[in-house]
Amino acid sequence: MNRYEHHLTLAARRRPGHPAIVHAGGRTSYAELDAAADRFADGLVQHAAFANGDRCVVFLDNRVETAVAIFGTLRAGGVFSVVNATTKADKLAFVLNNCEAAVLFTQASLAPVALAAAAQAPSVRRVVVVDESAEAEGGDVVGYDAFTTVAEPGCAAARPAGVDIDLAMLVYTSGSTGNPKGVMMTHKNIEHAASSITTYLESHEDDVVLSVLPLSFDYGLYQLLMCVKMGATLVLEKSFAFPQKVLPLLASEQVTGFPLVPTMAALIVQIRNFDPAWAQGVRYITNTAAALPPAHILKLQEIFPHAKVFSMYGMTESKRCTWLPPDQLAKRPDSVGIAIPGTEVWVADDDGRPLPPDTVGELVVRGGHVMQGYWRNEEATAKALRPGRYPWEKVLHTGDLFRMDAEGFLYFVGRKDDILKSRGEKVSPKEVENVLYALPGIREAALVGVPDPIMGHALKAIVVSDREDLDARAILAHCRAHLEEFMIPRTVEFRDALPKTNTGKIRRSVLQAEAEGRPAPDEEAAA
Repeated sequence: MNRYEHHLTLAARRRPGHPAIVHAGGRTSYAELDAAADRFADGLVQHAAFANGDRCVVFLDNRVETAVAIFGTLRAGGVFSVVNATTKADKLAFVLNNCEAAVLFTQASLAPVALAAAAQAPSVRRVVVVDESAEAEGGDVVGYDAFTTVAEPGCAAARPAGVDIDLAMLVYTSGSTGNPKGVMMTHKNIEHAASSITTYLESHEDDVVLSVLPLSFDYGLYQLLMCVKMGATLVLEKSFAFPQKVLPLLASEQVTGFPLVPTMAALIVQIRNFDPAWAQGVRYITNTAAALPPAHILKLQEIFPHAKVFSMYGMTESKRCTWLPPDQLAKRPDSVGIAIPGTEVWVADDDGRPLPPDTVGELVVRGGHVMQGYWRNEEATAKALRPGRYPWEKVLHTGDLFRMDAEGFLYFVGRKDDILKSRGEKVSPKEVENVLYALPGIREAALVGVPDPIMGHALKAIVVSDREDLDARAILAHCRAHLEEFMIPRTVEFRDALPKTNTGKIRRSVLQAEAEGRPAPDEEAAA
Protein backbone atom coordinates (compact mmCIF):
# COMPACT_ATOMS: atom_id res chain seq x y z
CA MET A 1 0.00 0.00 0.00
CA ASN A 2 2.35 2.70 -1.23
CA ARG A 3 0.01 4.91 -3.24
CA TYR A 4 -1.52 7.90 -1.51
CA GLU A 5 -5.17 6.83 -1.89
CA HIS A 6 -4.45 3.89 0.41
CA HIS A 7 -4.49 6.30 3.36
CA LEU A 8 -8.24 6.61 2.81
CA THR A 9 -8.60 2.81 2.75
CA LEU A 10 -6.66 2.47 6.00
CA ALA A 11 -8.59 5.27 7.73
CA ALA A 12 -11.92 3.72 6.69
CA ARG A 13 -10.84 0.37 8.16
CA ARG A 14 -9.43 1.85 11.36
CA ARG A 15 -12.21 4.31 12.19
CA PRO A 16 -15.12 3.87 9.75
CA GLY A 17 -17.61 6.00 11.66
CA HIS A 18 -15.24 8.88 12.37
CA PRO A 19 -16.09 12.07 10.45
CA ALA A 20 -13.70 12.60 7.57
CA ILE A 21 -15.25 15.82 6.24
CA VAL A 22 -17.71 18.24 7.81
CA HIS A 23 -19.33 20.27 5.04
CA ALA A 24 -22.39 22.31 4.13
CA GLY A 25 -24.38 19.14 3.44
CA GLY A 26 -23.57 17.51 6.76
CA ARG A 27 -20.91 15.06 7.89
CA THR A 28 -19.27 12.35 5.81
CA SER A 29 -17.60 9.48 7.66
CA TYR A 30 -14.46 7.73 6.50
CA ALA A 31 -16.50 4.68 5.52
CA GLU A 32 -18.83 6.86 3.46
CA LEU A 33 -15.98 8.76 1.80
CA ASP A 34 -14.21 5.49 1.03
CA ALA A 35 -17.34 3.99 -0.53
CA ALA A 36 -18.04 7.15 -2.55
CA ALA A 37 -14.46 7.18 -3.87
CA ASP A 38 -14.94 3.53 -4.90
CA ARG A 39 -18.11 4.39 -6.81
CA PHE A 40 -16.43 7.33 -8.52
CA ALA A 41 -13.48 5.14 -9.52
CA ASP A 42 -15.87 2.53 -10.92
CA GLY A 43 -17.70 5.26 -12.82
CA LEU A 44 -14.45 6.46 -14.39
CA VAL A 45 -13.63 2.95 -15.56
CA GLN A 46 -17.09 1.96 -16.78
CA HIS A 47 -18.48 5.25 -18.11
CA ALA A 48 -15.29 6.93 -19.35
CA ALA A 49 -13.02 3.98 -20.19
CA PHE A 50 -10.54 5.49 -17.75
CA ALA A 51 -7.04 4.01 -18.04
CA ASN A 52 -3.87 4.18 -15.97
CA GLY A 53 -2.48 7.72 -16.10
CA ASP A 54 -5.64 9.34 -17.53
CA ARG A 55 -6.45 12.80 -16.23
CA CYS A 56 -9.60 14.01 -14.46
CA VAL A 57 -10.04 17.76 -14.06
CA VAL A 58 -12.11 18.72 -11.01
CA PHE A 59 -13.90 22.05 -11.45
CA LEU A 60 -15.89 22.44 -8.23
CA ASP A 61 -16.29 24.59 -5.17
CA ASN A 62 -15.02 23.35 -1.81
CA ARG A 63 -17.44 20.46 -1.26
CA VAL A 64 -17.33 16.81 -0.31
CA GLU A 65 -17.63 15.69 -3.94
CA THR A 66 -14.30 17.39 -4.65
CA ALA A 67 -12.67 15.04 -2.14
CA VAL A 68 -14.54 12.09 -3.62
CA ALA A 69 -13.23 12.92 -7.09
CA ILE A 70 -9.65 13.35 -5.88
CA PHE A 71 -9.48 9.96 -4.17
CA GLY A 72 -11.70 8.26 -6.74
CA THR A 73 -9.40 9.39 -9.55
CA LEU A 74 -6.33 8.10 -7.70
CA ARG A 75 -8.11 4.82 -6.98
CA ALA A 76 -8.80 4.41 -10.70
CA GLY A 77 -5.09 4.80 -11.43
CA GLY A 78 -5.50 8.33 -12.73
CA VAL A 79 -4.21 11.86 -12.22
CA PHE A 80 -6.39 14.61 -10.75
CA SER A 81 -6.20 18.35 -11.24
CA VAL A 82 -8.38 20.69 -9.19
CA VAL A 83 -9.13 23.99 -10.94
CA ASN A 84 -10.34 27.14 -9.18
CA ALA A 85 -14.11 27.53 -9.44
CA THR A 86 -13.76 31.16 -10.63
CA THR A 87 -11.71 30.15 -13.68
CA LYS A 88 -13.10 31.35 -17.02
CA ALA A 89 -13.89 29.10 -19.97
CA ASP A 90 -10.83 29.95 -22.09
CA LYS A 91 -8.36 29.20 -19.31
CA LEU A 92 -10.21 26.04 -18.33
CA ALA A 93 -10.09 24.96 -21.98
CA PHE A 94 -6.34 25.52 -21.99
CA VAL A 95 -5.95 23.24 -18.94
CA LEU A 96 -8.17 20.57 -20.47
CA ASN A 97 -6.22 20.60 -23.72
CA ASN A 98 -2.81 20.88 -22.09
CA CYS A 99 -3.29 17.78 -19.94
CA GLU A 100 -5.57 16.05 -22.46
CA ALA A 101 -8.18 15.46 -19.79
CA ALA A 102 -10.44 12.46 -20.23
CA VAL A 103 -13.07 13.60 -17.71
CA LEU A 104 -14.25 16.99 -16.48
CA PHE A 105 -16.12 16.94 -13.15
CA THR A 106 -18.17 20.03 -12.29
CA GLN A 107 -21.36 21.29 -10.63
CA ALA A 108 -24.61 22.66 -12.01
CA SER A 109 -23.80 26.30 -11.22
CA LEU A 110 -20.51 26.02 -13.14
CA ALA A 111 -21.85 23.87 -15.98
CA PRO A 112 -22.12 26.70 -18.56
CA VAL A 113 -18.42 27.52 -18.16
CA ALA A 114 -17.46 23.83 -18.01
CA LEU A 115 -19.41 22.89 -21.11
CA ALA A 116 -18.05 25.86 -23.07
CA ALA A 117 -14.53 24.77 -22.18
CA ALA A 118 -15.17 21.09 -22.88
CA ALA A 119 -16.49 21.99 -26.33
CA GLN A 120 -12.97 23.24 -27.12
CA ALA A 121 -11.26 20.12 -25.73
CA PRO A 122 -11.61 17.03 -27.95
CA SER A 123 -9.90 14.77 -25.38
CA VAL A 124 -12.79 15.08 -22.90
CA ARG A 125 -14.89 11.91 -23.06
CA ARG A 126 -17.29 12.70 -20.22
CA VAL A 127 -18.48 15.81 -18.39
CA VAL A 128 -19.91 14.80 -15.01
CA VAL A 129 -22.25 17.29 -13.33
CA VAL A 130 -23.13 17.13 -9.65
CA ASP A 131 -26.28 18.58 -7.96
CA GLU A 132 -29.83 17.34 -8.13
CA SER A 133 -30.76 20.44 -10.13
CA ALA A 134 -28.49 19.38 -12.97
CA GLU A 135 -30.42 18.62 -16.14
CA ALA A 136 -27.38 18.16 -18.32
CA GLU A 137 -27.57 14.42 -19.06
CA GLY A 138 -27.24 13.12 -22.58
CA GLY A 139 -24.40 12.45 -24.98
CA ASP A 140 -21.02 13.01 -23.30
CA VAL A 141 -22.63 14.75 -20.31
CA VAL A 142 -23.84 12.70 -17.35
CA GLY A 143 -25.20 13.51 -13.91
CA TYR A 144 -23.16 12.57 -10.85
CA ASP A 145 -25.74 10.13 -9.49
CA ALA A 146 -25.93 8.24 -12.78
CA PHE A 147 -22.15 8.29 -13.14
CA THR A 148 -21.63 6.72 -9.71
CA THR A 149 -24.39 4.13 -10.19
CA VAL A 150 -22.59 1.52 -12.26
CA ALA A 151 -23.81 -1.74 -13.70
CA GLU A 152 -21.06 -3.74 -12.02
CA PRO A 153 -20.17 -2.06 -8.72
CA GLY A 154 -16.89 -2.94 -7.08
CA CYS A 155 -14.96 -3.48 -10.29
CA ALA A 156 -11.68 -3.02 -8.46
CA ALA A 157 -10.07 -5.73 -10.58
CA ALA A 158 -10.47 -3.49 -13.63
CA ARG A 159 -8.43 -0.72 -12.02
CA PRO A 160 -4.67 -0.66 -12.57
CA ALA A 161 -2.73 -1.16 -9.33
CA GLY A 162 0.13 1.26 -10.00
CA VAL A 163 3.09 2.19 -7.79
CA ASP A 164 4.21 5.17 -5.74
CA ILE A 165 6.22 6.80 -8.54
CA ASP A 166 3.11 7.11 -10.71
CA LEU A 167 1.88 10.63 -11.39
CA ALA A 168 -0.89 11.54 -8.93
CA MET A 169 -1.76 15.17 -9.54
CA LEU A 170 -1.23 18.20 -11.71
CA VAL A 171 -1.42 21.59 -10.02
CA TYR A 172 -1.66 24.42 -12.51
CA THR A 173 0.28 27.52 -11.55
CA SER A 174 0.80 30.79 -13.38
CA GLY A 175 3.57 30.95 -15.95
CA SER A 176 5.58 33.91 -17.22
CA THR A 177 4.14 33.42 -20.74
CA GLY A 178 0.61 33.95 -19.47
CA ASN A 179 -0.36 30.28 -19.78
CA PRO A 180 -0.45 28.20 -16.59
CA LYS A 181 2.06 25.39 -16.07
CA GLY A 182 1.07 21.95 -14.80
CA VAL A 183 3.24 20.99 -11.82
CA MET A 184 3.67 17.19 -11.82
CA MET A 185 3.54 15.44 -8.45
CA THR A 186 3.74 11.69 -7.86
CA HIS A 187 2.22 9.71 -5.02
CA LYS A 188 5.70 9.59 -3.52
CA ASN A 189 6.03 13.39 -3.73
CA ILE A 190 2.74 13.88 -1.90
CA GLU A 191 3.65 11.32 0.75
CA HIS A 192 6.99 12.99 1.43
CA ALA A 193 5.49 16.48 1.74
CA ALA A 194 2.55 15.38 3.89
CA SER A 195 4.75 13.29 6.17
CA SER A 196 7.19 16.14 6.69
CA ILE A 197 4.52 18.74 7.45
CA THR A 198 2.49 16.52 9.79
CA THR A 199 5.73 15.73 11.63
CA TYR A 200 6.53 19.31 12.66
CA LEU A 201 2.88 20.13 13.25
CA GLU A 202 2.70 17.05 15.50
CA SER A 203 -0.55 16.08 13.78
CA HIS A 204 -2.65 13.17 15.08
CA GLU A 205 -5.88 11.37 14.33
CA ASP A 206 -7.97 13.38 16.76
CA ASP A 207 -7.14 16.68 15.06
CA VAL A 208 -9.97 18.74 13.58
CA VAL A 209 -8.78 21.18 10.91
CA LEU A 210 -10.93 24.09 9.75
CA SER A 211 -10.04 25.12 6.19
CA VAL A 212 -11.60 27.88 4.10
CA LEU A 213 -8.79 27.69 1.53
CA PRO A 214 -9.72 26.55 -2.00
CA LEU A 215 -8.88 22.93 -2.72
CA SER A 216 -7.43 24.21 -6.01
CA PHE A 217 -4.78 26.02 -3.94
CA ASP A 218 -2.15 23.49 -2.84
CA TYR A 219 -2.17 24.89 0.71
CA GLY A 220 -5.88 24.09 0.87
CA LEU A 221 -5.51 20.78 -0.98
CA TYR A 222 -2.94 19.49 1.50
CA GLN A 223 -5.30 20.15 4.42
CA LEU A 224 -7.47 17.39 2.93
CA LEU A 225 -4.57 15.12 2.03
CA MET A 226 -2.97 15.41 5.47
CA CYS A 227 -6.22 14.91 7.35
CA VAL A 228 -6.91 11.69 5.43
CA LYS A 229 -3.34 10.53 6.04
CA MET A 230 -3.83 10.95 9.80
CA GLY A 231 -7.47 9.81 9.88
CA ALA A 232 -8.37 13.26 11.23
CA THR A 233 -11.38 15.48 10.47
CA LEU A 234 -11.49 18.32 7.94
CA VAL A 235 -14.11 21.03 8.39
CA LEU A 236 -14.43 22.30 4.84
CA GLU A 237 -15.83 25.79 4.22
CA LYS A 238 -16.26 27.50 0.88
CA SER A 239 -14.58 30.78 1.81
CA PHE A 240 -13.82 33.29 4.57
CA ALA A 241 -16.06 35.97 3.08
CA PHE A 242 -18.21 36.01 6.24
CA PRO A 243 -15.85 35.48 9.20
CA GLN A 244 -18.64 35.80 11.78
CA LYS A 245 -20.28 32.69 10.30
CA VAL A 246 -17.06 30.69 10.04
CA LEU A 247 -15.25 31.48 13.30
CA PRO A 248 -17.92 30.00 15.62
CA LEU A 249 -17.13 26.65 14.00
CA LEU A 250 -13.81 26.73 15.86
CA ALA A 251 -15.76 26.04 19.03
CA SER A 252 -18.73 24.05 17.77
CA GLU A 253 -16.52 21.61 15.84
CA GLN A 254 -13.76 21.59 18.49
CA VAL A 255 -11.17 22.68 15.94
CA THR A 256 -7.50 22.07 16.79
CA GLY A 257 -5.81 23.30 13.57
CA PHE A 258 -6.52 26.52 11.67
CA PRO A 259 -4.57 27.27 8.44
CA LEU A 260 -4.50 30.96 7.51
CA VAL A 261 -3.23 33.32 4.87
CA PRO A 262 -2.35 36.93 5.81
CA THR A 263 -5.61 38.39 4.50
CA MET A 264 -7.55 36.14 6.88
CA ALA A 265 -5.31 37.06 9.78
CA ALA A 266 -5.89 40.75 9.07
CA LEU A 267 -9.65 40.25 9.31
CA ILE A 268 -9.44 38.19 12.49
CA VAL A 269 -7.28 40.65 14.43
CA GLN A 270 -9.72 43.46 13.59
CA ILE A 271 -12.82 41.66 14.91
CA ARG A 272 -13.89 43.49 18.05
CA ASN A 273 -16.39 40.94 19.34
CA PHE A 274 -14.21 37.85 18.93
CA ASP A 275 -15.55 35.30 21.41
CA PRO A 276 -12.64 33.83 23.45
CA ALA A 277 -14.52 30.51 23.54
CA TRP A 278 -13.91 30.14 19.80
CA ALA A 279 -10.16 29.93 20.33
CA GLN A 280 -9.96 27.68 23.37
CA GLY A 281 -9.32 24.39 21.59
CA VAL A 282 -7.07 25.61 18.76
CA ARG A 283 -3.68 23.92 19.14
CA TYR A 284 -1.92 25.40 16.12
CA ILE A 285 -2.26 28.08 13.46
CA THR A 286 -0.32 27.92 10.21
CA ASN A 287 0.46 30.72 7.79
CA THR A 288 1.98 30.75 4.33
CA ALA A 289 1.82 32.91 1.18
CA ALA A 290 3.15 36.25 2.48
CA ALA A 291 4.75 36.74 5.89
CA LEU A 292 2.52 37.86 8.72
CA PRO A 293 3.25 41.35 10.05
CA PRO A 294 4.78 41.10 13.55
CA ALA A 295 1.87 43.08 14.98
CA HIS A 296 -0.57 40.48 13.64
CA ILE A 297 1.52 37.63 15.07
CA LEU A 298 1.35 39.24 18.51
CA LYS A 299 -2.39 39.79 18.22
CA LEU A 300 -3.02 36.22 17.06
CA GLN A 301 -1.04 34.91 20.00
CA GLU A 302 -3.21 37.04 22.26
CA ILE A 303 -6.47 35.88 20.63
CA PHE A 304 -5.43 32.22 20.49
CA PRO A 305 -3.57 31.81 23.81
CA HIS A 306 -3.20 28.03 23.53
CA ALA A 307 -2.09 27.91 19.88
CA LYS A 308 1.36 27.67 18.38
CA VAL A 309 1.80 29.89 15.32
CA PHE A 310 3.75 28.35 12.43
CA SER A 311 5.14 30.70 9.77
CA MET A 312 6.06 28.83 6.60
CA TYR A 313 7.28 29.33 3.04
CA GLY A 314 6.50 27.15 0.09
CA MET A 315 5.76 27.00 -3.58
CA THR A 316 3.65 24.73 -5.74
CA GLU A 317 6.75 23.08 -7.20
CA SER A 318 7.70 21.55 -3.85
CA LYS A 319 4.64 22.21 -1.69
CA ARG A 320 6.43 23.31 1.48
CA CYS A 321 10.08 24.39 1.74
CA THR A 322 10.60 25.92 5.19
CA TRP A 323 8.99 26.32 8.60
CA LEU A 324 9.78 28.55 11.55
CA PRO A 325 9.65 26.77 14.92
CA PRO A 326 7.10 28.72 16.99
CA ASP A 327 9.61 29.32 19.78
CA GLN A 328 11.62 31.44 17.32
CA LEU A 329 8.78 33.83 16.47
CA ALA A 330 9.64 36.39 19.13
CA LYS A 331 13.32 36.42 18.19
CA ARG A 332 12.97 36.52 14.38
CA PRO A 333 9.36 37.26 13.36
CA ASP A 334 10.36 38.12 9.79
CA SER A 335 12.06 34.76 9.15
CA VAL A 336 10.46 31.89 7.25
CA GLY A 337 12.59 29.45 9.20
CA ILE A 338 14.56 26.35 8.32
CA ALA A 339 14.14 23.42 5.93
CA ILE A 340 11.18 21.16 6.64
CA PRO A 341 12.09 17.70 8.00
CA GLY A 342 13.69 15.34 5.52
CA THR A 343 14.73 18.08 3.07
CA GLU A 344 17.62 20.43 2.39
CA VAL A 345 17.68 24.08 1.29
CA TRP A 346 20.44 26.59 0.66
CA VAL A 347 20.98 30.07 -0.75
CA ALA A 348 22.94 29.80 -3.98
CA ASP A 349 24.78 31.87 -6.54
CA ASP A 350 23.95 31.68 -10.26
CA ASP A 351 25.85 28.38 -10.53
CA GLY A 352 23.96 26.77 -7.66
CA ARG A 353 26.84 26.98 -5.17
CA PRO A 354 26.04 27.83 -1.53
CA LEU A 355 26.65 31.43 -0.52
CA PRO A 356 27.98 32.64 2.84
CA PRO A 357 25.58 33.90 5.53
CA ASP A 358 23.69 37.15 4.96
CA THR A 359 24.37 37.07 1.19
CA VAL A 360 21.36 37.36 -1.12
CA GLY A 361 20.95 34.56 -3.63
CA GLU A 362 18.43 32.09 -5.06
CA LEU A 363 16.84 29.50 -2.80
CA VAL A 364 17.55 25.93 -3.92
CA VAL A 365 15.58 22.96 -2.58
CA ARG A 366 16.27 19.23 -2.63
CA GLY A 367 14.16 16.38 -1.30
CA GLY A 368 11.41 13.91 -2.06
CA HIS A 369 8.80 16.69 -2.29
CA VAL A 370 10.38 18.35 -5.35
CA MET A 371 8.15 18.12 -8.43
CA GLN A 372 8.87 15.91 -11.42
CA GLY A 373 8.67 18.92 -13.74
CA TYR A 374 6.10 20.91 -15.67
CA TRP A 375 3.70 18.90 -17.80
CA ARG A 376 4.88 18.94 -21.41
CA ASN A 377 7.01 22.04 -20.88
CA GLU A 378 10.63 20.97 -21.22
CA GLU A 379 12.00 24.51 -21.39
CA ALA A 380 10.42 25.62 -18.10
CA THR A 381 11.34 22.31 -16.47
CA ALA A 382 15.00 22.63 -17.45
CA LYS A 383 15.09 26.12 -15.95
CA ALA A 384 13.63 25.04 -12.61
CA LEU A 385 15.11 21.55 -12.17
CA ARG A 386 18.88 21.28 -12.49
CA PRO A 387 21.48 18.59 -11.70
CA GLY A 388 21.98 18.01 -8.00
CA ARG A 389 24.53 16.36 -5.77
CA TYR A 390 24.01 12.88 -7.24
CA PRO A 391 23.82 11.89 -10.91
CA TRP A 392 20.21 10.73 -10.60
CA GLU A 393 18.72 13.75 -8.84
CA LYS A 394 17.41 17.16 -9.79
CA VAL A 395 17.17 20.07 -7.38
CA LEU A 396 14.64 22.89 -7.51
CA HIS A 397 15.84 26.41 -8.28
CA THR A 398 12.92 28.37 -6.89
CA GLY A 399 13.52 31.69 -8.65
CA ASP A 400 13.08 33.40 -5.27
CA LEU A 401 15.78 35.48 -3.61
CA PHE A 402 16.67 34.77 0.01
CA ARG A 403 19.36 35.35 2.58
CA MET A 404 20.35 33.01 5.40
CA ASP A 405 21.64 34.26 8.74
CA ALA A 406 24.60 32.76 10.60
CA GLU A 407 22.28 30.46 12.56
CA GLY A 408 20.75 28.99 9.41
CA PHE A 409 17.41 30.84 9.42
CA LEU A 410 16.07 32.04 6.08
CA TYR A 411 14.59 35.40 5.08
CA PHE A 412 12.63 36.03 1.88
CA VAL A 413 14.00 38.97 -0.15
CA GLY A 414 12.15 39.01 -3.48
CA ARG A 415 11.39 37.20 -6.74
CA LYS A 416 13.70 36.74 -9.67
CA ASP A 417 11.00 36.62 -12.32
CA ASP A 418 7.90 38.67 -12.99
CA ILE A 419 5.43 36.39 -11.22
CA LEU A 420 3.63 38.24 -8.44
CA LYS A 421 2.06 36.72 -5.35
CA SER A 422 -1.16 38.29 -4.19
CA ARG A 423 -3.50 36.92 -1.53
CA GLY A 424 -1.47 33.72 -1.45
CA GLU A 425 -1.89 33.02 -5.18
CA LYS A 426 0.61 33.34 -8.00
CA VAL A 427 -0.36 35.91 -10.63
CA SER A 428 1.15 36.11 -14.08
CA PRO A 429 1.34 39.78 -15.19
CA LYS A 430 1.25 38.58 -18.78
CA GLU A 431 -2.11 36.85 -18.27
CA VAL A 432 -3.70 39.97 -16.76
CA GLU A 433 -2.13 42.19 -19.41
CA ASN A 434 -3.59 39.99 -22.14
CA VAL A 435 -7.04 40.65 -20.69
CA LEU A 436 -6.36 44.39 -20.46
CA TYR A 437 -5.27 44.50 -24.08
CA ALA A 438 -8.54 42.84 -25.10
CA LEU A 439 -10.42 45.96 -23.99
CA PRO A 440 -10.83 48.41 -26.89
CA GLY A 441 -8.89 51.60 -26.25
CA ILE A 442 -6.02 50.08 -24.24
CA ARG A 443 -2.82 50.83 -26.12
CA GLU A 444 -0.22 49.82 -23.57
CA ALA A 445 -0.59 47.90 -20.33
CA ALA A 446 1.56 46.57 -17.52
CA LEU A 447 0.68 44.92 -14.22
CA VAL A 448 2.81 45.58 -11.15
CA GLY A 449 2.59 44.59 -7.51
CA VAL A 450 2.64 47.27 -4.86
CA PRO A 451 4.12 45.80 -1.65
CA ASP A 452 1.38 45.16 0.87
CA PRO A 453 1.93 43.74 4.36
CA ILE A 454 -1.26 41.66 4.16
CA MET A 455 -1.69 40.69 0.51
CA GLY A 456 1.97 40.29 -0.39
CA HIS A 457 1.34 42.42 -3.45
CA ALA A 458 -1.62 44.66 -4.19
CA LEU A 459 -2.08 44.50 -7.96
CA LYS A 460 -2.00 47.72 -9.96
CA ALA A 461 -2.66 48.08 -13.68
CA ILE A 462 -0.73 50.85 -15.45
CA VAL A 463 -2.27 51.64 -18.82
CA VAL A 464 -2.07 53.97 -21.77
CA SER A 465 -5.44 54.58 -23.42
CA ASP A 466 -6.54 56.40 -26.54
CA ARG A 467 -10.16 56.57 -25.36
CA GLU A 468 -11.21 59.60 -23.36
CA ASP A 469 -14.33 57.84 -22.06
CA LEU A 470 -12.43 54.88 -20.60
CA ASP A 471 -12.11 55.10 -16.82
CA ALA A 472 -10.78 52.88 -14.06
CA ARG A 473 -14.24 51.58 -13.21
CA ALA A 474 -14.78 50.27 -16.74
CA ILE A 475 -11.34 48.64 -16.79
CA LEU A 476 -11.92 46.88 -13.46
CA ALA A 477 -15.35 45.70 -14.60
CA HIS A 478 -13.73 44.24 -17.72
CA CYS A 479 -11.16 42.44 -15.55
CA ARG A 480 -13.86 41.05 -13.25
CA ALA A 481 -15.60 39.55 -16.27
CA HIS A 482 -12.49 37.75 -17.52
CA LEU A 483 -10.24 36.98 -14.55
CA GLU A 484 -10.30 35.01 -11.33
CA GLU A 485 -10.93 37.15 -8.30
CA PHE A 486 -7.35 37.09 -6.99
CA MET A 487 -6.03 38.33 -10.36
CA ILE A 488 -8.16 41.47 -10.57
CA PRO A 489 -6.15 44.72 -10.08
CA ARG A 490 -7.10 46.80 -7.07
CA THR A 491 -6.16 50.08 -8.73
CA VAL A 492 -5.62 51.51 -12.21
CA GLU A 493 -3.14 54.23 -13.15
CA PHE A 494 -3.30 56.08 -16.47
CA ARG A 495 -0.14 57.34 -18.15
CA ASP A 496 0.77 58.95 -21.44
CA ALA A 497 3.42 56.32 -22.17
CA LEU A 498 5.21 53.38 -20.55
CA PRO A 499 8.99 52.91 -20.46
CA LYS A 500 10.31 50.62 -23.19
CA THR A 501 13.50 48.99 -24.35
CA ASN A 502 15.15 49.91 -27.64
CA THR A 503 13.23 47.07 -29.26
CA GLY A 504 9.90 48.41 -28.04
CA LYS A 505 9.34 45.97 -25.19
CA ILE A 506 7.65 47.47 -22.15
CA ARG A 507 10.10 47.53 -19.25
CA ARG A 508 7.84 46.00 -16.62
CA SER A 509 10.78 45.49 -14.29
CA VAL A 510 11.34 49.26 -14.25
CA LEU A 511 7.70 49.83 -13.34
CA GLN A 512 7.89 47.12 -10.68
CA ALA A 513 11.01 48.69 -9.18
CA GLU A 514 9.21 52.02 -9.13
CA ALA A 515 6.22 50.43 -7.33
CA GLU A 516 8.60 49.02 -4.72
CA GLY A 517 10.48 52.30 -4.32
CA ARG A 518 13.84 50.92 -5.44
CA PRO A 519 16.20 51.79 -8.33
CA ALA A 520 15.45 50.32 -11.73
CA PRO A 521 17.63 47.33 -12.71
CA ASP A 522 20.60 48.45 -14.81
CA GLU A 523 20.43 45.53 -17.24
CA GLU A 524 17.04 46.65 -18.51
CA ALA A 525 18.37 49.99 -19.64
CA ALA A 526 20.54 48.42 -22.30
CA ALA A 527 18.01 45.84 -23.43
